[in-house]
Amino acid sequence: MATEFKNLVEILEHSVEKFADEPLFGTKKDGQYRWSTYRQFGEMVDNFRGALHTMGVEPGSGDTIAVIANNRVEWAVGAYAVYSLGAKYCPMYEAQLAKDWNYILTDSGAKIVLVANQEIYDQVKPFIDEIDTLERVIYFDGPADHEDAFQTLLDHGAANPVDRYHPDPEELCGFIYTSGTTGNPKGVLLSHGNIASNINGIQSLLDIGPSDVSLSFLPWAHSFGQTVELHGLFSMGASMGIAENVTTIIENLSEVRPTLLFSVPRIFNRIYDGVHKKMEEAGGLSKFLFFKGLANAEQLRKETEGGGRPGGMTQFMNNFYDKLVFSKVRDRFGGRLRYAFSGGAALSPEVAQFIDNLNITVYEGYGLTETSPIATCNYPGNRRIGSVGKPLPGVEIEIRDVEGYPEGTGEICVRGPNIMQGYHNLPEKTAEVLDDDGTFHTGDLGRVDEDGFLWILGRVKEQYKLENGKYVVPGPIEEQLKLSPYINQVMIEGTNKPYNGALIVVDLENLEPWAKRNGVPADELLTHSKVQKLYEEEIARVGATLKGYERPKKFALIDEEWTPENDMLTPTLKLKRRIVMEKYGDLVESIFNGDSAAA
Repeated sequence: MATEFKNLVEILEHSVEKFADEPLFGTKKDGQYRWSTYRQFGEMVDNFRGALHTMGVEPGSGDTIAVIANNRVEWAVGAYAVYSLGAKYCPMYEAQLAKDWNYILTDSGAKIVLVANQEIYDQVKPFIDEIDTLERVIYFDGPADHEDAFQTLLDHGAANPVDRYHPDPEELCGFIYTSGTTGNPKGVLLSHGNIASNINGIQSLLDIGPSDVSLSFLPWAHSFGQTVELHGLFSMGASMGIAENVTTIIENLSEVRPTLLFSVPRIFNRIYDGVHKKMEEAGGLSKFLFFKGLANAEQLRKETEGGGRPGGMTQFMNNFYDKLVFSKVRDRFGGRLRYAFSGGAALSPEVAQFIDNLNITVYEGYGLTETSPIATCNYPGNRRIGSVGKPLPGVEIEIRDVEGYPEGTGEICVRGPNIMQGYHNLPEKTAEVLDDDGTFHTGDLGRVDEDGFLWILGRVKEQYKLENGKYVVPGPIEEQLKLSPYINQVMIEGTNKPYNGALIVVDLENLEPWAKRNGVPADELLTHSKVQKLYEEEIARVGATLKGYERPKKFALIDEEWTPENDMLTPTLKLKRRIVMEKYGDLVESIFNGDSAAA
């Protein structure tokens, strides 16, 4: 039976003792992954806790310790040292702007900030003179003889030990600032009990243990990566190989050879596009066998739905195709992948079915930072592709009516031990989403089917009405259209218009070779009639399953990718529609005036 944790310090003590000699973190150094154990991690946590204490962080003080770094061992050491002192951990992204770091450090009242490297250290150090609460900046990659270097402080802490503090479940373990698509980020206050309830739920539903390993690239600064991967796997004795960066994920997959993959739809979409592109290029027998194998896998799914038994020939052919074709595809991901977990946004059913057809079981879940984050998930024995599963133990889902939608479809509201304590210093914002009885209004549209599975339809606030009175939620439409290898990003718009239009960021990696093959001059890449026809056909093809009024009738093409750096995306890669419209509003409007053009 799974252990019932009341706080994150109990997870630390349980795992360091039970899995002491098991590998925990793998970091690539000198061309190969080197692994440290649970025992070594526990020692580092103890030492850094001592160091923090010498810097004035008293047990149970509730002081805020911030961190600006990508996933790394030191990030996790800092987190558990902070938890075991009864302080609060506040993570940020390396990719964020300095003004965002300044705002969060000020708003959270950070006393100490841990940073990744010299560059960030030099940017943040002057904040000490600007932020009243900030006293010290420590950097992980600092030289061993530097007073603010992490290693120097570990050694100092080892000589000044301090006992672990055991917080009550109601005590705060930290902030996670939601990178909102409008305005300043809001600090979500999460308690030890909030996150522990999620860990308890994961343990009771998923079969994961010391033989499992993940490739960690989903940011721990994001609630999904932090709770599900860092804390969840840590509690179950699994190990995590830390990806070098997002550009080396495929290479690192073959080195770490994970059994588990935690990701957001964007990565799964890339896998889908990449494999299809590779098979199209291979052509001939390889392509024929691949698509025959996919068709057989679909047949196997139909036969086994609802607990049915597969036909003998279907199962035989699945084994045949798996050995001959699918195992080769899985080899690109290390050859051992058995579970893929998707969260953060809705995964296209087409992509989910494709991953599943490769005999990699897909489990999709749902939640927000404010729900710690998991509210629902698919799990063994309870899985329906396209849905986001059933509520975690102790969590309740309620659907509340929204104008324009039939009864049973509406806003998803959540109650349970995973609901945040509120937004830091924002009582009015908290009151907008949190009822007196603890019910949290997610702002997401959904429905629960007759078997208790939740289905996500989009965001309530993003919903708009066409001229004909039809309601549209753009998010799922955009995800569907991104299945085209020629569409990198897309924004759907049609508020009070006769039809939907699409602002499309072209995928240059695929469009440029296509243009060369089809005699399109480079300076006409976005405007040539052949390119326009290609995108008309792609929208019709990948949008074939959309309702007629949902499918965009006209579009405009651009080649500037939306990123967090140009402020078009949040650090968690959510589209900032307002910012996009500020820059491209005239171009979007031209779609409906009949004179749209590429930019």
